[in-house]
Amino acid sequence: MSNHSIDKSGVHDEQAGADLRLNITPGGHALDTSQPAFPVYHRKFANPGPLGLSAFALTTFVLSLINVKTNGVAVPNVVVGLALFYGGLVQLLAGMWEASRRRFRPLHFAVGNTFGATAFSSYGAFWLSFACLISPWSDIGAAYTKAEDFEHAIGFYLFGWFIFTFIMLIASLRSSVALIGVFFFLTITFLLLSLSKFIGNAHIAANIGTVGGAFGLVTAFNAWYCAATGLLTPETSHFVLPTGDLSKKD
Repeated sequence: MSNHSIDKSGVHDEQAGADLRLNITPGGHALDTSQPAFPVYHRKFANPGPLGLSAFALTTFVLSLINVKTNGVAVPNVVVGLALFYGGLVQLLAGMWEASRRRFRPLHFAVGNTFGATAFSSYGAFWLSFACLISPWSDIGAAYTKAEDFEHAIGFYLFGWFIFTFIMLIASLRSSVALIGVFFFLTITFLLLSLSKFIGNAHIAANIGTVGGAFGLVTAFNAWYCAATGLLTPETSHFVLPTGDLSKKD
């Protein structure tokens, strides 16, 4: 340690004259091994991506299981809790952490990622709004005198999310194959689910909704895969997962 002097505030590189405190989380030390079973990796900012993707994936997974009527379950009310707190609140927070700039140092998830902030915040809001639509206490459906009108209104709602997701798909084309897969399958999911609300034939509408649920399951597993690629880093894992990086190289 001849090249470094360590004080309570962090580490100072005597050779380069650089203050390395920004690389260390508050109260931490670069060589901290006090928790060998759960190592502490001090970084400037944590990555909120795996959190947001995991929240999105689990909520989508459960709803999609219901959309395909797994074990005969067709009532989606059990999703309300997930949609409010994990898919909704937690994903919204991940979006805020993606958006926050470096000047907000107490938020160690702050990374200034416009794409991630837009995606996580928007889909977090989607799940919060969806929870309101299907919550027994919201009584939104009661405002419609005809059940058909309510179905069509849900179709408008889902088609709007199809449009937004298609825009996000286009915006993701220079990211990675894995992330493109998430938005590609999610775009199809929203399109099919929205179309199912406009079909007059109940049998055909149910079949289209089931296919939409199947694409939702594919979307969920894609999102979990992307989350895993962010967690299994060279610093924290014995192996990493390929993503098919398509980003522009310097």
